[in-house]
Amino acid sequence: MDRTDTSLIALRRILRATELYGRDLAKAAGLTAAQFRVLQVVAESGFCTAKDISRRMSVSQATVTSLVDKLVAQRMVTRQRSETDRRQTHIVVTDLGRETIEKAPDALQQRYVRKFEALDDWEQAMLISALERVAAMLDAEDIDAAPVLHMGEIGKAT
Repeated sequence: MDRTDTSLIALRRILRATELYGRDLAKAAGLTAAQFRVLQVVAESGFCTAKDISRRMSVSQATVTSLVDKLVAQRMVTRQRSETDRRQTHIVVTDLGRETIEKAPDALQQRYVRKFEALDDWEQAMLISALERVAAMLDAEDIDAAPVLHMGEIGKAT
């Protein structure tokens, strides 16, 4: 097998892993990976604004609003007016949201983060360089992407 085929197989395995994780998460928690990440962000801070989530995930506020709307509909989070600044709306995780996080399969990106952070600095730099090169080879440098391993668009309705 030549190197080109080997590289394409590795890419396919990565894509397949994200696809399978997305299915497992949807089955176990009823959420997309992007919705689950929003839920995690809210739970980590106790409460936050859509702007906070937008900054943390590197996506637009409109995308966050859509994701939060879906989480509200599933009773995973609620919206509450800020006690200190009535112009702000806080997004707060519910008990059901916390239970969902606890029962969900280990997030693919969390597995990746644990293993990536265990690498030596030189290995991390080498991987980043290689992944950025692959993105450039696919003309994907300008595609809006958050640090969520998920197939499809982050704001896509499900």
